[in-house]
Amino acid sequence: MTVARTVRPTDLVALVAFDGRVCPNEAKTRDRLGREESSPSPLESALEQWFSFATGRHTWISVRGSTLRGLVSARHRSSRAAWEVDCLINAEGDEALCMSLLDHVSEEAGREGAEKIFLRLAGDSPVLPIARRAGFVPFVAETGYVHQGPVSGAQPDRPPPLDASEHSTLSLRRRSRADAYALFQLYNVAVPESVRRVEAVTFAEWLAAQERHWLTRRSAQLVLGRDGYLGAWIRAAADGDIGRFDLLVHPRELKLLEALVLAALARLPGQGILLALVPEYEEPLARLLNRLGFEKRGHYVVMAKRTAVLVKAPRLAPTWGPP
Repeated sequence: MTVARTVRPTDLVALVAFDGRVCPNEAKTRDRLGREESSPSPLESALEQWFSFATGRHTWISVRGSTLRGLVSARHRSSRAAWEVDCLINAEGDEALCMSLLDHVSEEAGREGAEKIFLRLAGDSPVLPIARRAGFVPFVAETGYVHQGPVSGAQPDRPPPLDASEHSTLSLRRRSRADAYALFQLYNVAVPESVRRVEAVTFAEWLAAQERHWLTRRSAQLVLGRDGYLGAWIRAAADGDIGRFDLLVHPRELKLLEALVLAALARLPGQGILLALVPEYEEPLARLLNRLGFEKRGHYVVMAKRTAVLVKAPRLAPTWGPP
């Protein structure tokens, strides 16, 4: 088996050599979802990937002669403590090679001080069992929802109707840095413990695990709340013709879900494709998007692997016996 190694300038030949063949990127990052329908030719894709990988620090490739066998690339999420695999190509379907690529990522992440690595795969990806054997643990399933063109009722800058008496003191405003811990508290209420146990247990882990690459310059983040309490978090980002959005909503504010979705879509005027990734535990959001005319487009599994060993801190314990 050819050993995986870091990328060299001469590897452009190997990347271009698979022009005309189907060598899919198994890693599905949020910022690249939705581009499939307007993807460039294999040659353009190879050039684009090479310029990205050649400047990155965390990329490994396996070639035989001038033929690409496999490639893996990882990047930071919101800090060096959390990485995500953003490209995983197993051109020959070699399980041993794929394991080697994932092991290289784990080893490098540990050396660089990262505590966790994330990987999103399609639900039917052949890499799923290999990633499991490499130590990646699946913790949530997601469904992609896509809408072509504008959604009826989504008007720019239209505030959600908060007329009900129990919501009369809530307001929708831009997120500020001071909201970080209140959003972590919202996360702990809105997300099941089985997910949080793997994704983020502490505030520091949650900060590091945030997916920031999809939040383009044309993005907006809004929060719904009052006096330190946050009942919802809206994120929306325009990327060319694609508009991506997601919501995190407190269970007690689900009556406002439709208004909050329309508020998110109002921040994406003119986008031809609207896309949301909905975790399996957000069933009310999935039902609402179905009713608004969104179609299911893709099922995904998000996995994570710890590179740091958790050690229980010692604690004092009472002793019994004569004084």
